Amino acid sequence: MPFHEMFEPDGSVRACYAEVQNWVERTGIAGLNRRLDEAEAIFRRIGITFAVYGEGGDPERLIPFDLLPRIFTAHEWRILDKGIRQRARALNAFLHDVYHRGEIVKAGVMPADIIYRNSAYLAEMADFSPPGKVYSHIVGIDIVRTGPARFEVLEDNCRTPSGVSYMLENREIMTRMFPDLFSDGLVAPVDDYPAELLKSLQEVAPPACKGEPVVVVLTPGSLNSAYYEHSFLADLMGVELVEPADLFVDEGRVWMKTTLGPKAVDVIYRRIDDEYIDPLVFKPDSLLGIPGIFNVYRNGGVTLASAPGSGIADDKAVYIYVPEMIRFYLGEEPILDNIQTWQCSRPDELAYVLEHLHELVAKEVHGSGGYGMLIGPKSSKDEVAAYAERIKANPSEFIAQPTLDLSTVPTLGPASVVGRHADFRPYCLVGKQIRLVPGGLTRVALTEGSLVVNSSQGGGVKDTWVLQD
Repeated sequence: MPFHEMFEPDGSVRACYAEVQNWVERTGIAGLNRRLDEAEAIFRRIGITFAVYGEGGDPERLIPFDLLPRIFTAHEWRILDKGIRQRARALNAFLHDVYHRGEIVKAGVMPADIIYRNSAYLAEMADFSPPGKVYSHIVGIDIVRTGPARFEVLEDNCRTPSGVSYMLENREIMTRMFPDLFSDGLVAPVDDYPAELLKSLQEVAPPACKGEPVVVVLTPGSLNSAYYEHSFLADLMGVELVEPADLFVDEGRVWMKTTLGPKAVDVIYRRIDDEYIDPLVFKPDSLLGIPGIFNVYRNGGVTLASAPGSGIADDKAVYIYVPEMIRFYLGEEPILDNIQTWQCSRPDELAYVLEHLHELVAKEVHGSGGYGMLIGPKSSKDEVAAYAERIKANPSEFIAQPTLDLSTVPTLGPASVVGRHADFRPYCLVGKQIRLVPGGLTRVALTEGSLVVNSSQGGGVKDTWVLQD
């Protein structure tokens, strides 16, 4: 049986969930479901939707919200906090190394091919150091719980991890609808995340910046699936939300068009993929790029957050080596373990995966959003056989992991509280210092027994509480 985060092995309620249990008993399941309808109406009125491409019709939808919070004790959070910060430091050290001397390859810790033949590696970034040697300014680390005291990292997101708007809005909804649950101050706040993000971005201003750094959020536009989040973060930080047409390059700087004339921009929190940034360097037919911006970046006229080429650290084949990165760059033992992972590019591991594919979870190394994966125990023989052929055709493009006994969290059902599998994504900010608000986004698989929590695959979200001592 998976570990249920709300209950002790004898069935009693864990102390950290005692107040939630009292709240459920006071309100009743029917009352909670009525309040859930109210919460979803507020989400829709505010406009918190995301898009699922390729479905036809109106792709805009709400991510299902669950009223029951996921809770970490202060002790559990101290472990997570240290492990997340450690991983963010190591990943940034790795990125600086592979774009410079490549010491981790020379030492034989990692193979060169996995880095330098990876499509996410940008040769254009070689021998360039961004301000503060920070490549990934917002590190989203997906964590699962597999026991009372066991947390494991599922994957790293070093480019533009999404979902932080849900972390903030989930808390806003909960405090608005149930203020009594927060009246004693036991739940650590997360609402200073936008201010912390702004500080982190200002700290990595480029050499050309004089005075207080001007920060903007760059969005592809209102048709992007995460546009709500782009505008939400810009608004909370008090900075301009810009589209590519609002920016231009002149005299070694990036300028923003305003009603008062051009204004120099120092830091761009970009939500546009690498290949679209600059048509003079990457995709020449990109309509989202700002011509000449990459040259300005390399010459210290602007900071791009996160750095182009940082996606190499997201790769699932590179993920396997993060514990070794921690030992190599930091001289420390990893606080958070990786999930056991088989690399299909290795013949012996490929043979094992093909033999046991019906028992494993297989993933594309460049995949995301829950797409392109196979959950062996929940797939038919034909599906497993077809996926095996895909792996055989290009083994280096796949990894496999065991089907984990993921913990379950309390989730509101139509007639009772039920247990559903969940993961956790904290947002670690990296500037001159590392910042981490006590919380993050808990994504929950709303279908009984499902391990897929991605919103694009039918998962939901819930508020995450970190209890203070």
